[in-house]
Amino acid sequence: MGPPEEEIRRRLERVGQAHLLRFWAELEPAQRNSLWETLVQLDADELGEHCKRAAEACAQEQGGRGQGRLDGDLQPISAEFLGSVCRSDRATLERWEEEGLRQISQDKVAVLLLAGGQGTRLGVSYPKGMYDVGLPSHKTLYQIQAERIRRVEQLASERFGTQCIIPWYIMTSEFTLGPTEKFFREHNYFNLKKSNVVMFEQRMLPAVTFDGKAILEEKGKVAMAPDGNGGLYRALVDNKILEDMDQRGIRYIHVYCVDNILVKMADPVFIGFCVSKGADCGAKVVEKAYPTEPVGVVCRVDGVCQVVEYSEITLESVQMRNPDGRLTFSAGNICNHFFTLGFLQEIAEKFEPQLKHHVAIKKVPFVDEEGNLVKPLKPNGIKLEKFVFDVFQFSKNFVAFEVSREDEFSPLKNGDTADKDTPTTARQALLSQHYRWAVKAGATFVDANGQRIPEKYSLSGDEESPVVCEISPLVSYFGEGLETYLKAKNLQSPFLLDEDVMKFMAQHE
Repeated sequence: MGPPEEEIRRRLERVGQAHLLRFWAELEPAQRNSLWETLVQLDADELGEHCKRAAEACAQEQGGRGQGRLDGDLQPISAEFLGSVCRSDRATLERWEEEGLRQISQDKVAVLLLAGGQGTRLGVSYPKGMYDVGLPSHKTLYQIQAERIRRVEQLASERFGTQCIIPWYIMTSEFTLGPTEKFFREHNYFNLKKSNVVMFEQRMLPAVTFDGKAILEEKGKVAMAPDGNGGLYRALVDNKILEDMDQRGIRYIHVYCVDNILVKMADPVFIGFCVSKGADCGAKVVEKAYPTEPVGVVCRVDGVCQVVEYSEITLESVQMRNPDGRLTFSAGNICNHFFTLGFLQEIAEKFEPQLKHHVAIKKVPFVDEEGNLVKPLKPNGIKLEKFVFDVFQFSKNFVAFEVSREDEFSPLKNGDTADKDTPTTARQALLSQHYRWAVKAGATFVDANGQRIPEKYSLSGDEESPVVCEISPLVSYFGEGLETYLKAKNLQSPFLLDEDVMKFMAQHE
């Protein structure tokens, strides 16, 4: 039982939030109970502090403060702390991959998915992970990721002769937990063991007006929003996830966002690089496509590693180039990170309260003084978020790892009416990658008349692959082992190589 109604009311009045009980007398018992539980959970003092913080942060940002340029303090990541797939020799990459697979084989690696957001910008009401971008197999993002976990487990087991498990932790929100749990149950957890798929919720925070009042979206409901992907660190504590990892013997965690169709789950090369460098924190980056590309840049500010938003750098700095012609500040952040368990424990114990709150100005539906629902035409509310990468500053040994954009980064953010990051661009990115794998393995594609389709080894921008070729993650994690099935084979588009086709081809060698 929480405190009595009058005590809650007094506490809310003390922190300037008594308006949340404005319609109490009109509420049904179930509505009262729901609102009561929310208010008890929020705690009046914390609520008051949150609303004050939101209003002050918003005023500061709109006043132009907090958006200062950092140019004089900026430095790129030092070469000794920067690895690269593109600029490393084959032997080095194989050594890192070997180390990563060794750690996986010893059950020391977990993956953690950030999946608290809905597919609103995509034009759907369900979690992004449930989205089908239109592949021949019609696999969803969740299924693709699950199958990559299974395949990399298999690769590590084969390499070191042991059975191993990569636990999959999935951070959801109030909006995505139920649908995600249901989806996984309906698909039998994509043949992963249920106990190794751990779902948990991040916190929800009230949306706030510009004058510091929590917003009622219904007479008996406070408008809430997830606390950003940086809410991960509080959620790890609230849901005892760090204890679960420790009990399983996990030492290294790969954290990523749900919407990247090309993500390499528990990437052995990335894991191996970070472990070899003794890193406690690492970030995958891609080279910026052009100087003014609106992405955050991983760099150093006053010697401290962090992600600097493109709005914080002047055009002069953005356009700076090294003697080799490459951009000086080229390391684009893609929300793909490595953490040691020890580092996450230290963040949870010491540094989480110090993480900066970022302001997002949104249109938030609300009820007016008379209780009428209003859907605003312009932004009227503040949502505070923390960002997952804001912990880089606390790292004792931070590294960055540059990967190929065409092989590892194609986010799904917008509906097909947009010009980038759409279902079409995500689908094309994956099919183009699989086409390159097949050609490299020695396959030849022919048309309906048996005529050879000329190979295109490099595709520019949004250029489509000349054929439709999809390869199941259960067959190949990153292009490995395909020569056995595809070398010197004539394939007709569309071509789907799944486990059944693989077995058929193996039997008819």
